[in-house]
Amino acid sequence: MKPIYFLSDAHLGSRAIESRRMQERRLVRFLDSIKHKAGAIYMLGDMFDFWHEYKTVVPRGFTRFLGKISELTDLGVEVHYFTGNHDLWMTDYLVEECGVVLHKETACTVELYGKMFYLAHGDGVGVQDRGFRFLRALFHNRFAQKLFAAIHPRWAMDFGLEWAKHSRLKREDGREEPFKGEDKEPLIVFAKEYLKDHPDINFFLFGHRHIDYDLMLSRTARVIILGDWITLFTYAVFDGEHLFLEEYIEGETEP
Repeated sequence: MKPIYFLSDAHLGSRAIESRRMQERRLVRFLDSIKHKAGAIYMLGDMFDFWHEYKTVVPRGFTRFLGKISELTDLGVEVHYFTGNHDLWMTDYLVEECGVVLHKETACTVELYGKMFYLAHGDGVGVQDRGFRFLRALFHNRFAQKLFAAIHPRWAMDFGLEWAKHSRLKREDGREEPFKGEDKEPLIVFAKEYLKDHPDINFFLFGHRHIDYDLMLSRTARVIILGDWITLFTYAVFDGEHLFLEEYIEGETEP
């Protein structure tokens, strides 16, 4: 029984991250360290800070990351990719060129080794402010997507990356808002409510919030927010019986 890994929110290519190349290499080294032991890897969104595909054009960069994903799938490791709010414009490039299983739905319930997992990036889950809901609806609008795709990649990609950079830098020190408390975190509140009607769920796993958090909801259910691969370098691993939230520390951690 091979372990299953979960991670999210690397935001590769972010112009708000000074050591972008070092960050990508660190992620690739982690993936390389688990390539012979992982049964599957679930990436729960926003692995790229901005991603938009055209029919014959893909974003520049990320060659080490994309190459490692391709190596993993060539080795028979299932790589599942959930789109987030920064990379929702994916179509079929990672599927056809890298062999990933692409999930564009808001959330997915899957059984893994006899346990039920509720998996989602998190941007469409729980109560969000009105402005965020408007932007999310706009970004998912098919007509708006077609209009954006008509812009030359030179300007479209630059606009997307600058937008993402501005979104991060407008926060204090560029960091995510600290944990708000169980009763105020939308993802935690959602999981508690959802569990009432779906008591078969054993694990809720989310990205999006850039905080690492692990909470028992009941005797048989837990919720985990995965953190990120910008400052925390955290991930979850399920060995078929237990789920652990871990930090990748090069030279010290055995994933």
